[in-house]
Amino acid sequence: MRILFTGGSGKAGRHAIAYLIEQGHRVLNLDVIPLDHPGVENRIADITDAGQVFDVMASYAGFDELQPGTGVPKFDAVVHFAAIPRLLQTSDNECYRINTLGTYNVIDAAVKYGIRKVIFASSETTYGVCFADGERKPDYLPVDEDHPVIPEDSYAMSKVVNEVTARSFQRRSGFDIYGLRINNVIEPHEYAENFPAYFADPALRLRNFFSYIDARDLGHMVECCLKTDGLGFEVFNVSNDGHSVAETSADLIERFYQGVPVSQMAPDDTFFSNAKAKKLVGYSPQHNWQKYVSAPDT
Repeated sequence: MRILFTGGSGKAGRHAIAYLIEQGHRVLNLDVIPLDHPGVENRIADITDAGQVFDVMASYAGFDELQPGTGVPKFDAVVHFAAIPRLLQTSDNECYRINTLGTYNVIDAAVKYGIRKVIFASSETTYGVCFADGERKPDYLPVDEDHPVIPEDSYAMSKVVNEVTARSFQRRSGFDIYGLRINNVIEPHEYAENFPAYFADPALRLRNFFSYIDARDLGHMVECCLKTDGLGFEVFNVSNDGHSVAETSADLIERFYQGVPVSQMAPDDTFFSNAKAKKLVGYSPQHNWQKYVSAPDT
């Protein structure tokens, strides 16, 4: 497929793009800084400027596309990851403005150009736990896509707005627009760097539901969505299968989630359910932390 990928220079995007290229796709990266990766073409653009977004979405991906003399090829899909990536990086209102306006511009351009597959990055923060002022417990475990989304910070608010925006565009167009509620992204080098601290103090992972998503498995999830047509509008939790700490589910529930209703689950199942992604698009994460780091006494 010929794919326009926004935000591919970021922490999650660069791994997703690498995965997509390995699968044989052609990827044009739209970002404010270029991605230095073999096979990737870059276009520097601001997603909050509709003119720039529309221009790039109707542009050549590389000089070789000039050769046939048949005009600009059409993108088969748009993957939209570009955003202010978290709270406390810009002012709150700027985070909200960039994320909401940028997403509107990207999906608007894709729909008007007739690109029938759009995948966009939403967030675990939509559930209102990650960036809450004080502790917020989920309504139930494991957290699935039916859990209420009631955030109280500008970043998570922007992601909820983006999901509503996407649903509205999908209803009018009938295209496939899928949102990914991405759990805390872990790059390969972060297992050795960060997980020993998580093993020593599991409370560090409370705001992330003790879960994580390997950046390479996130790329796999994007590929699964590209291959799956006809779902209309859907949102998916994206996580790995187990916890990011060396504790059982029962131990974590006893320590951190007393009083929270819990559905039946295996001893090491993630609290950030990925069952819907497995069922509807064939998601199958491969990179659990046990492959890369050992917990104490194991």
